[in-house]
Amino acid sequence: MPELLQDWVTLQAGRRPDAPAVLGGTDALTYGGLEDLSNRVASALKEEGCLKGDRVCLLMPKSPTAIACLLGIYKADCLYVPLDPGCPALRLGMIIASCESRFILAAGPVGPILDEALAGPAGGPPPAVGWMDARPPVATSFKARFDLSGVLSRPARPIRCRNTREDPAHILFTSGSSGTPKGVVVTHDSVIRFVEWARDYFSLGSSDRLSGHPPLHFDLSFLDVFGAFAAGAELHLVPSELSLSPHKLGDFIRSRRLTQWFSVPAVLNYMAHFDVVRPGDFPELRRLLWCGEVFPTPSLVYWMKRLPHVRFTNLYGPTETAIASAYYTVPRCPEDERALIPIGRACDGEELLVLDSAPAPPGTVGDLYVGGVGLSPGYWKDEEKTRAAFLPDPRRRNPANRIYKTGDLAKIGEDGLIYLLGRADSQVKSRGYRIELGEVEAALNATGLVRECAVVAVKSNGFEGMALCCAYAPAHGAEITPVGLRRELGKRLPVYMLPARWLPFDRLPSNGSGKIDRRALKERFEGDASQAD
Repeated sequence: MPELLQDWVTLQAGRRPDAPAVLGGTDALTYGGLEDLSNRVASALKEEGCLKGDRVCLLMPKSPTAIACLLGIYKADCLYVPLDPGCPALRLGMIIASCESRFILAAGPVGPILDEALAGPAGGPPPAVGWMDARPPVATSFKARFDLSGVLSRPARPIRCRNTREDPAHILFTSGSSGTPKGVVVTHDSVIRFVEWARDYFSLGSSDRLSGHPPLHFDLSFLDVFGAFAAGAELHLVPSELSLSPHKLGDFIRSRRLTQWFSVPAVLNYMAHFDVVRPGDFPELRRLLWCGEVFPTPSLVYWMKRLPHVRFTNLYGPTETAIASAYYTVPRCPEDERALIPIGRACDGEELLVLDSAPAPPGTVGDLYVGGVGLSPGYWKDEEKTRAAFLPDPRRRNPANRIYKTGDLAKIGEDGLIYLLGRADSQVKSRGYRIELGEVEAALNATGLVRECAVVAVKSNGFEGMALCCAYAPAHGAEITPVGLRRELGKRLPVYMLPARWLPFDRLPSNGSGKIDRRALKERFEGDASQAD
């Protein structure tokens, strides 16, 4: 087991330096090339004064160079802070200021947004910038301390690292309820332990070709990147623009002969409803993984019927628990499209708890907590939020044993597996009834009339208290109106669970992680006067 995340690349470079490591577009790096470039990046950062524990932001599109920069940040004993190139400048500026970034590595068409982000209010001296691109940036407020050619001119000597497994590896910024992004601190140890489990469970080897679909600021990307490196496999970076074209995603899996695909369910759902997958398609594909949100069972059935040679696994875990904490490999194609797919059991070293003031017996709905080796130390420089989310384990007296309150509702089934029942804050009261928004969405998906959907609740001036609102994209070829969809849904749910407001989309809006942007939908319903009761 390696001491630090970057050690896997050093190990593979020593064994198989000419083996392909990262492929993206027309660019590629072997393991030897990746080791070489990441050492040069680390040397450049150290020569510019970066010290152990300094935060270094990465703002660039996915590419082999971006992966080398990620490793170089680790090798410089710094904390990697990935930034979303599609994020508004104001938010980028907040993250840069919050983490007190010492340095920013940037490349691609990000010059103008970085220019704007650095021009905003800051809490200290602005970070220096290293421009990791052969083309100069289009910007005015910063002058790069070095560029890619300067990095390549440095010697590629091995780097001696001072970090240990228990040290932080990166900070991932997620949405905060106050509107201010909150930074989740993740250690080398927690990621290494999960990747070691995943490599063994999924039997990853050097002949594998893994997809790199999630953006680098999304925690799921760490399984793709380090799962590949731990196995000495190939990492094939999926261009972000392909997510807008389900057929091109299918072509990518075929042309790259991928053996593993990992994405959020919205992408798989999108491909299913455009009938991208042919019977017996993707012959080299052995594993399909999803995580991040519920995968509608009808779409899962679509995939499993067409790809009987593929192993399908549901992963579950919030950012605060290092990639994933639970897994469930679906044993056979569900016969009932309304069946709920469990999140299953805890990964090695992890623990799942369903508590309702006390451990909930099977069948009883409770709050889902996670404990174990994957837990984050907490939120960056926010002890109050850390104390509120990471609690002492009520079953033990040792306060070091912590559990994380996920905010999800769950139950233990008769089969001993954990079933996710939606967010705790997705349970609303309307017309005196308690309603799970996830149950309404599951029923909508079961109609076969929608490609994707999301149900949110907004305050109402009427007697119901909260009004249920549904955003949906019709299934491919389906001609359905809100009235017709409500009628079909009424065959599955009681009247009090039927949404009162409806809004059709060609495709539901998504956030930077590829998940349905429920916050944006809620704001849309709240501000749309035409949808009034």
